[in-house]
Amino acid sequence: MIGVLVSGEGTNLQALLDEGLPVVAVASNRIEARALRRADDAGVATGVFELNRYPDRDARDAAMASWLGDRGVELVVCAGYMHLLEASFLARFPNRVVNVHPAPLPEFPGAHPLEDLLAAGAVAAAATVHFVDEGVDTGEVIASQPVPVLPGDTVDTLRDRVHEAEHRLLPSVVRELCAR
Repeated sequence: MIGVLVSGEGTNLQALLDEGLPVVAVASNRIEARALRRADDAGVATGVFELNRYPDRDARDAAMASWLGDRGVELVVCAGYMHLLEASFLARFPNRVVNVHPAPLPEFPGAHPLEDLLAAGAVAAAATVHFVDEGVDTGEVIASQPVPVLPGDTVDTLRDRVHEAEHRLLPSVVRELCAR
């Protein structure tokens, strides 16, 4: 059973749903995340865990982990989730939390990797799926698919092509992890 963490549009969530993967819960740190509507439309349980409703991140992450666990989640997929996860959350799902990232790792971690790689003159971005640890995009890479930087690319044009690659790669990797 899969739980998905989201913060925004939810296009990677939609790719998982479209592939018929067993997504049973979607949690967000933002009540206005469009991904929550995608989950509702698919009949998937949703929960909102806004940081300002908890004394600290650890308390919020513990509550979110418990909520996911109560729904039978065994694998957690961060699909555009824009907060780091605390050790308490990761301990609840050891080696069972993955993230999708739009650039090669470890070269371009963090919240603005496409901007960083374009500024560095890199020849490719990437759809990268990796295990989540306590660092910023430092977990072991599971799979990566290069996405070439084309002449005249902007962050937006490159992001669109990276999303296309993510929408293929993420469901494939998640399916394999579910089979383990």
